[in-house]
Amino acid sequence: MPLDVAALRSAYPSLSSGIAHFDGPGGTQTPRVVGEAILAAMTGPTSIRGTSTASERNSEATVQAFRAAYADFLGVPPEGVVHGRSATQLTYDFARHLSASWGPGDEVVVSRLDHDANIRPWVQAAEAVGATVNWIELDPATGELDLESAAAAITDRTRLVAVTAASNLLGTQPPVAAIADRAHAVGALVWVDAVHFAAHELVDRVALGADFVVCSPYKFAGPHCGVLGADPELLESIRPAKLLPSTDVVPERFEFGTLPYEQLAGATAAVDFLAAIAPGDATARREALVASFAAVHEHETALRVALEERLARMPGLTVRSRAARRTPTLYVTIEGRSMRELAAHLATRDVLAPAGHFYAIEAWRAMGLDDDTTGLRIGLAPYTDQTDVDRLVAGVEEFIAA
Repeated sequence: MPLDVAALRSAYPSLSSGIAHFDGPGGTQTPRVVGEAILAAMTGPTSIRGTSTASERNSEATVQAFRAAYADFLGVPPEGVVHGRSATQLTYDFARHLSASWGPGDEVVVSRLDHDANIRPWVQAAEAVGATVNWIELDPATGELDLESAAAAITDRTRLVAVTAASNLLGTQPPVAAIADRAHAVGALVWVDAVHFAAHELVDRVALGADFVVCSPYKFAGPHCGVLGADPELLESIRPAKLLPSTDVVPERFEFGTLPYEQLAGATAAVDFLAAIAPGDATARREALVASFAAVHEHETALRVALEERLARMPGLTVRSRAARRTPTLYVTIEGRSMRELAAHLATRDVLAPAGHFYAIEAWRAMGLDDDTTGLRIGLAPYTDQTDVDRLVAGVEEFIAA
């Protein structure tokens, strides 16, 4: 089923502003139905969860609907879905939980491709207990992970491997399953950051080989929060520090304090919205998500390929996103020109494409960039259309000619 981009765009009130948004990797625009779900949860009868009144039942139903939605979205059981304030917060929390059993002689593996939220929590947790940190290196020429360094980094002392499913800077989709196979062969756990990936590809925790997978709904039409998916049996084996009277039931033992019901309602609405984009004949939500993501992928890829061809013809411009498999995210530099100035120039034309390292500081440094030579990130989203792309290209051409 092809993507009806005009109909999709009409679901986003903010797009009436006239801004051409290429900042999706930092957070997408929000559909009307998501805002309505948040409003309904906040203004309808609500209270602490229970069964005796409508307000209690509403809150309980909101939590269960959230777990069911992200079970479908991540390919995990509902009991394996954990809510967090952000993916960063969840990673820090679980780095603390898991590292409680680490010590000198143990090793943790991180990658130069990742957002710092999937590097620093593990590095700091390892340092705190005297464990060793090994690195999977990045080939700056291709934007790919160096798999030889991955093989060397993962040893029989490795306790955990943290790797991204897609780079928020370059769009690179590394071979996560192959890395996970190597990690599992030595008994290590695998933590996969799917924050950028989940905005463009439907997550399948088992296919990725992830023991834990995290995403952020605000990257794909939802509110600002984080979600973790894992096997409930694995979560049962982890004992977090918690308040004495709080529940010890999985997954709620990892959710500290009262859950934000309005946020859960919005996050659920985002999954339902994505499933309804181009469901075809699907009747189950997971099947509808598969079909809808296929339509989105076709649309975004076509735009990305055509855009990349146009940019590559511009004098002095280098597209640094070169991996064989990648999301519709391009990172570009122009020889002798400031990309921050380009971003400012585009903004005067209501085209939003920011410049910077976007917290992928290890990848940014590996490419030899700094504040003066940083790149411009161009992120396509399902609602990006040809007019947006034409406006972006015209703005870049104007900047180069000036």
